[in-house]
Amino acid sequence: MLDADVFHRARQVAEHGAVHLLNDLHASVGWDDNVLRLGRRTNPMPRRTAGAGLLLIPSAFIGPVPLTRVTPPDPPQLAYPARGIGSLGESRPVTGSAALTAVLGRTRTLLLAELEVLASTTELARRTGISPAGASQHLTALRDAGLVSAHRAGRSVLYARTSAAESLLTAAAAGAAVSC
Repeated sequence: MLDADVFHRARQVAEHGAVHLLNDLHASVGWDDNVLRLGRRTNPMPRRTAGAGLLLIPSAFIGPVPLTRVTPPDPPQLAYPARGIGSLGESRPVTGSAALTAVLGRTRTLLLAELEVLASTTELARRTGISPAGASQHLTALRDAGLVSAHRAGRSVLYARTSAAESLLTAAAAGAAVSC
């Protein structure tokens, strides 16, 4: 989950810039007029004393509110609730999955749904009940179609949905909502 959050945030910066990332991080965090605003921070954090940079730390343990730490010469730190904490351990069906299944097939639709969080082939096979070889074959097809991307992390390859897959899932969900 934490790897998925880091990947998501890196993709946000690459596609939309740091301002978008900071404004999307948490409701109490925002970037405005070249100033980072932290809604619950009582002590100011002036740039000249805070140190260089900003270290963002996704966490599953801090609760619903971001925490800050400033101890020069280290960069200021902002720990925030990672995306997907509320869905830890639960599998949610994709809205509009019947329409997607008709186009992509049941297994590929299931794999895209499971990729709400970054995962390896082995992890996806375990969660979906298909063989690792089958998962690998379907992930290769999804990668070739531009719907998933593969990222090496040590000895594992982690898969993530691409923007194209997110758009496809959003369109399928919207189509399902209209037909109801």
